[in-house]
Amino acid sequence: MRDLFSKTPLLLGVVHLGALPGSPRFDGDRSERLRAARTDAEALIGGGLDGFVVENFGDRPFHRDEVEPITVAEMARIVADLRTQLGPDPVLGVNVLRNDARSALAVAAAGGADFIRVNVHTGAMLTDQGSIEGRADRTLRDRRRWEAHQVRIFADVGVKHALRPPQFDIAEAARETAGRGLADALIVSGVATGAPADLHELSTVVQAVPQTPVLVGSGADATSIASILELAQGVIVGTSIKEGGEVSRPVDVERVRRLVAAARNR
Repeated sequence: MRDLFSKTPLLLGVVHLGALPGSPRFDGDRSERLRAARTDAEALIGGGLDGFVVENFGDRPFHRDEVEPITVAEMARIVADLRTQLGPDPVLGVNVLRNDARSALAVAAAGGADFIRVNVHTGAMLTDQGSIEGRADRTLRDRRRWEAHQVRIFADVGVKHALRPPQFDIAEAARETAGRGLADALIVSGVATGAPADLHELSTVVQAVPQTPVLVGSGADATSIASILELAQGVIVGTSIKEGGEVSRPVDVERVRRLVAAARNR
């Protein structure tokens, strides 16, 4: 098991997959999905990032907690291809939206990925898919039974695109997710894709779990990353490094380079 945080900060991008087979917007072209994923991944690594997360972003509207087998198969094919194409060095993650941690773990184990992102690992959140409850119990037991020990769990705390339950306490949620949910790292995000994280909340989480790495999972860009990395051990960046800063467009390698320079030279 390699130490993903041996080099701090950990700078990750996102490969937003287009609509996959079985989803409403799939256009029938599997080869284009793979080609676009390769292009974005190469731009992210070529621009200097440490790795990236692959997620089925184009599959809206998302299933709540269990995707179809075809989604698992397609994502495993793409993740394995990216690992083969880019080699063992890039840090590689998997996020199966909306909250299918079990499928993400299967894809990661089969495709040689290093971690999964789990939007709701413990507790419960109210989302556009309805109420989502964390299944840390199943995810950790699956990892054990499947001998996927190398796959770490990066778990969101107060995830984006969701309403928090009454009396939600982000510090307590962080302690529960890391301590009782056994997450390997935590993620703090803004309210939506591309929205900046609240730095006060970020500081609260970092202080609550001093032994657990904390990343920011949305809204980071070249102007904000220095202040973010004064607190967090890493970032996951998607929207701001796309062409024109639009999440649905391809990765812009020059934007990636500017972000990496701002992070490394702060």
